[in-house]
Amino acid sequence: MIFVVRRNLRTLAHLRYKSSFKAENGRDGEGSGRYGRQGADVCIPLPPGTLLKDGKTGELIRDFGKQEKDFVFLKGGNGGWGNIHFKSSVQQAPRRALPGKEGQHRLLRVELQLLADIGFVGLPNAGKSSLLNHFTNARPKIAPYPFTTKIPNLGVLSLDDRDIILADIPGLMEGASRGVGLGIRFLKHIARTTALAFLIDLSEDTYQEAFSIVYREFAVFSLELIQKPRVLVGTKLDMPGAADRLAQLKKAYPEEKVLGISVFSGVGLPELAACLGTLVCTNTSNEPEEIQIP
Repeated sequence: MIFVVRRNLRTLAHLRYKSSFKAENGRDGEGSGRYGRQGADVCIPLPPGTLLKDGKTGELIRDFGKQEKDFVFLKGGNGGWGNIHFKSSVQQAPRRALPGKEGQHRLLRVELQLLADIGFVGLPNAGKSSLLNHFTNARPKIAPYPFTTKIPNLGVLSLDDRDIILADIPGLMEGASRGVGLGIRFLKHIARTTALAFLIDLSEDTYQEAFSIVYREFAVFSLELIQKPRVLVGTKLDMPGAADRLAQLKKAYPEEKVLGISVFSGVGLPELAACLGTLVCTNTSNEPEEIQIP
């Protein structure tokens, strides 16, 4: 059994309806001097960032976010010896051969943690997918209702002489760390991002609480998440009253970097792209400290 990383894969959906993989046993040895051939390989494709764990103990076996080379996990059965192996001076045409051997068996758990430079996070319908769509060639599903995004989407932002991988994480809700909404399933993807962009819908009356809601869920899940470099992004700046709300947002969080954008009009997008590039290059010693959210 061989695990192979395929960079064109984004999810583990191809494993959803097939949970058992079996390679061929080694073939029996045969007459006429023929050895049994070895069983054919089973190659299982995985996206980058996949974790391979023991199905019983949860022990990490392989992290394909750090090692993307093909991984021969289980050995197949050897082919049996043919009758020629038993040939001797007194038995020139032996009528015996050895059967092929069975391979190894193992129960595994496969998890995916996306690899990205910037993770777009926020409450549902904050404009994450629209922003990813604008910055990259990704074409995530976009609709004017919550939870349009049900799987993380990746895209590449070309900035100067480098590429920045962006991840659109499905919207979080208060209580996500306890399973509310789409729950904790996608918080683990954020752990591998270099930096975070908190998107805040300025057209919503709850815009001032949006950051604190998501921040608390991150703090419950992992303190490492709230220590990543970040920027607060007020979206839908083209909406009536949004400019005033952006000013209030900056006043509410003076210690944070706060930008305003409109994907519809293009306002603020070049500044945000430059900021994302800076975040990726931010030294860990300059990461923001944990702050107290009221």
